[in-house]
Amino acid sequence: MSLKASQIHEILNSKRDEFAAFSQATGRQLQNYRAVLESFCAEGEPELQARSAQHPANLGARLLEPLSEAKMGIMPFGCIWQNREQSLAWVKQRLTGITTFAVDGSQIYPGKDLSIPIALVQIGWFENPHLPTGEYEKDVAIDVMTPTDLRAGHSGDPVDRQVNMRRFQMETERLMDYIRTHPQATDRLVFLDGSLVATFAQLFEEKVRRFYVECLLDLLEASQTYRVPLVAYIDTSYAQDLAVMLRTLYDLPESQSIHDAQLVNKFMKWGDRTAMLRCQRSGILADYENQADQIAFTYLKTNRDSYPARLEMPLWMVEAGLTERVIDWVRGEVIIGSGYPYVIETADQTAVLQADDRQNFFRVLQDWADEADLNLRFSRKMISKVRRR
Repeated sequence: MSLKASQIHEILNSKRDEFAAFSQATGRQLQNYRAVLESFCAEGEPELQARSAQHPANLGARLLEPLSEAKMGIMPFGCIWQNREQSLAWVKQRLTGITTFAVDGSQIYPGKDLSIPIALVQIGWFENPHLPTGEYEKDVAIDVMTPTDLRAGHSGDPVDRQVNMRRFQMETERLMDYIRTHPQATDRLVFLDGSLVATFAQLFEEKVRRFYVECLLDLLEASQTYRVPLVAYIDTSYAQDLAVMLRTLYDLPESQSIHDAQLVNKFMKWGDRTAMLRCQRSGILADYENQADQIAFTYLKTNRDSYPARLEMPLWMVEAGLTERVIDWVRGEVIIGSGYPYVIETADQTAVLQADDRQNFFRVLQDWADEADLNLRFSRKMISKVRRR
């Protein structure tokens, strides 16, 4: 039975006051934080440094660029185009001969259709040299996870989590392989679809948390060692590093509803970015060893009607003076992709497993199990589907 719109509308009306109260409270907090941001940006560099020095750790963020050329902490882009053709001409100037690379993944989780736990993980990648010839590379790699891989039967160890971990591992390993194959390649940009700061793993037990951290540490160290630019792209970010910095420096009341992208969005036009900051988030970065203070970030306005995206990169790129060049490459990818980096979007399309892929996987699995004389039982529902297809 479909949802009854009338009932939803009635419930929403009955709770209108709660939504209104939340919105008003958030609006007041946001106004307060923006006023403090204005004060922060108006202070001179010596004053800011002195104020920040009073908080040596867990400040949330620290400035990496002076604010002398910024207004409200925003570095203006400045380019204005009359049509898409003009913007694509700009992209051609910036990206021709620059190779971009991204990886994404997909999976088939274990289910009740099989008598034993088994899963499939697929990653896909896209490499685009941005040459007039139009050449590119798209390919995939797969892994089949056995009951041993899935740790099936281990109490309290969800099998779906093992699949997610394997996918993450395959994605980051492929990025590292690419980086190692192209040392010193400052004409390339490797994209990570997601954050370099594994805050999402903080709620996991130590072993799982450490797994994700080590994957990202290896990736950060590969980029630093081989000097290949790396950007983590977070399209919708709820990070609060800048907000925490303002709250700490100016003794603001804590707010879980104010996030950085929301805070700076009002002052940004398409293509603008915030001044570069060093991430000093409390929590997970304590596990990052020598990379704990080596992640820089900025917010880039990539869509006129939504909050800016968050870009994270290894600090060595900022110190090497690559910031402006690399962010222009990101702008170019966003223009080609009409609001989202084309290289990430294409990697996702390459990696995604469709419903037909699932059926094909089970058909191959069934044929192989018969040949290997394995007692692998399928549900009657699955057998029916496979036969029909």
